[in-house]
Amino acid sequence: MSCDYALLDSGALRKLERFGNRLLIRPAFQAIWRVHNPELWQRADAIFSRGEGQGSWKGKQLNPESWEVEIEKMRFHLKMTPFGHLGVFPEHALLWNWIREKIASRKEKVKVLNLFAYSGGATLAAAAAGAQVTHLDAAKGMVSWAKENALLNHLENHPIRWIVDDVTKFLIREKKRGVYYDAIIMDPPTFGRGAMGEVFKIEKDLFTLFDLSLALLSKNPLFFLFSTHTPGYTPVVLEQLFMSLNLKKVQTGELILKGKPFSIPAGSFAAWIN
Repeated sequence: MSCDYALLDSGALRKLERFGNRLLIRPAFQAIWRVHNPELWQRADAIFSRGEGQGSWKGKQLNPESWEVEIEKMRFHLKMTPFGHLGVFPEHALLWNWIREKIASRKEKVKVLNLFAYSGGATLAAAAAGAQVTHLDAAKGMVSWAKENALLNHLENHPIRWIVDDVTKFLIREKKRGVYYDAIIMDPPTFGRGAMGEVFKIEKDLFTLFDLSLALLSKNPLFFLFSTHTPGYTPVVLEQLFMSLNLKKVQTGELILKGKPFSIPAGSFAAWIN
């Protein structure tokens, strides 16, 4: 990763991270070990604490509201949200590089569908590699945020279709329209709500989501990439999930925030490659 992000320390169910010129403390339930460098934590600019539904930030540096960082050759607008999110998941940098490599390996134009697309990290990576991208998220604010990131990376003239919609409803309509994609990316939440208040629960809706998505792959697909931060969805679980869907040639792994001396597991991914 570029120097704009670093996991400086972790422990006591928290993590100390540097995003640009800010040091931030956020929860990390995986970090059950002891803090390595307690003095370093005293330099933090802000601390996020969870509450019921939303949480709160406290600290000496809460302004300006937004700032910019560069992670793996891409720039992002960051904001301190009430949920502790900042607008980027640095552990996804591994996937952004993988996406770029796979798209660059194909001479023909690649059509990519990015579902639950958040602030657009995967969209930016795919577009920068030359793909035509459909970026979909149920939150209008997140799609606007992703557009800001596209402008920040000079991708405003690339073929990116920005859509605010419920994922399931969109996939059903795309099938009826006969629209197909060479690559599909998704990073669903454990729980979420659609644009019209539709409820999504990963344990209940995942198979429907997979069936609808796989039906939209073109005759010569490139890849299907799934990632998750849901606890318990380990690489072994995802490998067996893909096997149950008759998807072979699957690559799985952990999403990890690498730090010194401790790293933090932050999710898992599985990728089917044609």
